[in-house]
Amino acid sequence: MPKEADHIEDGGDKESKEEQRQGASGETVRKRVRENTLSPHRGNTPQASPPRFVSVEELMETAKGVTNMALAHEIMVNQAFQIKPAELPEGSLERRVKEIMHKAFWDCLEAQLKEDPPSYEHAIKLLAEIKETLLSFLLPGHGRLRSQIEEVLDLPLIQQQAENGALDIGRLSQFIVWMMGSLCAPSRDEDIQKLKQITEIVPLLKAIFSVLDLMKVDMANFALSSIRPHLMQQSVEYERNKFQEFLEKQPNALDFTEKWLEDTVKSLQDSAATASASASDSSLHPLSVHNHAYLRLLRWDHDSDPFPETVLMDQVRFQEMQQEAEQLVLLSSVLLIVYTTTGEAISGLPGLMETLKNTVNVLLADMHTPSFSAQEVLATIGEKLCVELSQCLSQHGYSPFSADRKSALKGQISAAIQPDNTVRMLMESRVHNYLLASLESSQHKTPPPLPGGLAPVSKELKELAVRFSRLVNYNKLVFSPFYQKTLQKILAPGESPGTDT
Repeated sequence: MPKEADHIEDGGDKESKEEQRQGASGETVRKRVRENTLSPHRGNTPQASPPRFVSVEELMETAKGVTNMALAHEIMVNQAFQIKPAELPEGSLERRVKEIMHKAFWDCLEAQLKEDPPSYEHAIKLLAEIKETLLSFLLPGHGRLRSQIEEVLDLPLIQQQAENGALDIGRLSQFIVWMMGSLCAPSRDEDIQKLKQITEIVPLLKAIFSVLDLMKVDMANFALSSIRPHLMQQSVEYERNKFQEFLEKQPNALDFTEKWLEDTVKSLQDSAATASASASDSSLHPLSVHNHAYLRLLRWDHDSDPFPETVLMDQVRFQEMQQEAEQLVLLSSVLLIVYTTTGEAISGLPGLMETLKNTVNVLLADMHTPSFSAQEVLATIGEKLCVELSQCLSQHGYSPFSADRKSALKGQISAAIQPDNTVRMLMESRVHNYLLASLESSQHKTPPPLPGGLAPVSKELKELAVRFSRLVNYNKLVFSPFYQKTLQKILAPGESPGTDT
């Protein structure tokens, strides 16, 4: 029988009943970014972290030797990396050919079993394949299960039984289903129950192979979760070496990275022009420059500015984080405006902050889609918040909103979309300062204090900071030698910039 091809997309697990697979659903913002961005800035430059499919066999080879740079990188930086069976597009030529071949095979098997006497040639081949698959699922401690499989699926004995007309395919199929139930992940229990309800031999064997293909994916997920902790150093060295090889063939392969760091230094020098000399020296320390450079990736113009080569594989991830940060800035700006405009009347009212936050969040969910109209959405937010605030004030015995106060609140909320809006600039500065502080404090494992006005979005901001720091720190591990040379050339020719970048 032709085997189903297993493919990889984006962590999970597989064991006996004690182990549970972790399913990871794709984030909405990730889907949006991939739908709406971005043309590569070089004709020969790969897209950043697109969804890609590779065989399960390639995954296992990567786990042993990390033979594929992009795959190794994805495994390390994406904790939700998950293996899934591939689905051929509906109506595609590949799908039609596959369906025709499979139908021909199963029709042939059914015809053989209906012969008088029955012919078991194809059936025995299927049993051999099933036996091999079941044995591949076993761990070293599964000696008893191995003995059972070898005893019941004894192929020479099965061949003799077939020749003598004594082969009971139904009994063997029941054993196979029982063994699959003993080895499968809990998420496959429902599939096993469905197998037990099938009474006809050919449909049962067909369904068995479908479930076995899913169990192969589960086993690969389990293997991946087991080896990930051991891949870090090997993956870092592999990515670094592969990039060095590429750099030797393309000497200008760091041009955009150098410009990124040079622009960061220039920006810090301009900011420090009016500061004290000590502050200027501190801001131009290599580690500080490097952290500010990463922060600049969250303000990047992806349509016009080429992305640095050393972070290109993570361009989509940085853009997702950029969009999340922008949404948090606008959300916190609107909430700050509401609370400063309405005064003490609503401060401390239970549940009000969460209600207002949810209302704004729902309306800002599509803020990075082409159809999003900022002015219309902010006007709608103003209307809805005025209604909710009026109801809340009335319920707690306060005088309702006057028309003038409503008008002033709506106007301030609508103005928050402007890049030079005072409140928006303040919240953007605080969000970015928190993310920068999270990079600086990541080595000490202590989160930085939360700036004022960001309490309503603290959960989302802290989660963003953790993902941002994790991605940055891995990038530093891989490319630190290249960054050190570049920063040495920019900051102090002839001097070492140190090893802390």
